[in-house]
Amino acid sequence: MSLVLCSTGALIGRPNGRNFYLLKDVVPNLECDGLEFMFYETWHDRIEEIKSVVKSLPLPVLVFHLEKQIGELLSYERLDDSLKIMRLNCSLAKDLGAKKLVLHLWNGIISDSNIDYNIKAFGKLNDIALEYGLLLTVENVVCNNKSPFEHLCALIERYPNISFTFDTKMAEFHKELDLLYDEKYRHVVHNIEHFHVNDCTCAYKDWSNLRVLPVGDGIVDFDKFFSFLKDIGYNGTLTTEATCFDKTGFIDVEKMNSCLDKIRSYLN
Repeated sequence: MSLVLCSTGALIGRPNGRNFYLLKDVVPNLECDGLEFMFYETWHDRIEEIKSVVKSLPLPVLVFHLEKQIGELLSYERLDDSLKIMRLNCSLAKDLGAKKLVLHLWNGIISDSNIDYNIKAFGKLNDIALEYGLLLTVENVVCNNKSPFEHLCALIERYPNISFTFDTKMAEFHKELDLLYDEKYRHVVHNIEHFHVNDCTCAYKDWSNLRVLPVGDGIVDFDKFFSFLKDIGYNGTLTTEATCFDKTGFIDVEKMNSCLDKIRSYLN
């Protein structure tokens, strides 16, 4: 049976100062099976604090979302810097008990403009993940140049055993969600080890509207999506990243639990 997770990035962000201590009050009230921990680049000198807080939480960290700058640095061909940060992230992820990693192999304004370099460097990132006993998954994040699905296909051609995280919002942004259901791409689906279940209202490559919405609040066809998951017998992890804090930083736990409940209703 699939495990439904909540991303800590849906609860803490810039409006509440990325204050991970808030998790101690919020997490006990979440109705989910575990957490996907989002790690930020501003936390490098707070590792021990993070360990103390997160290990005290009543829900386990099953997935660790790596720093987004890992892929961005690769796009600038700063391989050594990227690998150094990757190792720091993997060490923390292992200490927190995570089993899976989510990677933005390309990111930022530079995005996928140097994708061949990023794809080549993936092997080194994966080697580090394996050292720590972690499963590294590449997410279909939005692109400035080509498209995420195109890059997933290129990655699987070079690394047949690669694992993916598939995000419904990212796919909808590029109008690629239907490719998930196409028999032509069943080899990509076979390598998906994790899903981000997010909604949106964005038009094709609508950069002004990248908000992550709770399931049912946007235009993603979740009836079709969850029916497909049942058809392929998927029983792995799914995370919602729906933003549940407002401009003041207030965290709406009821809103998050409502989203989690909708996901469970689809699964059941």
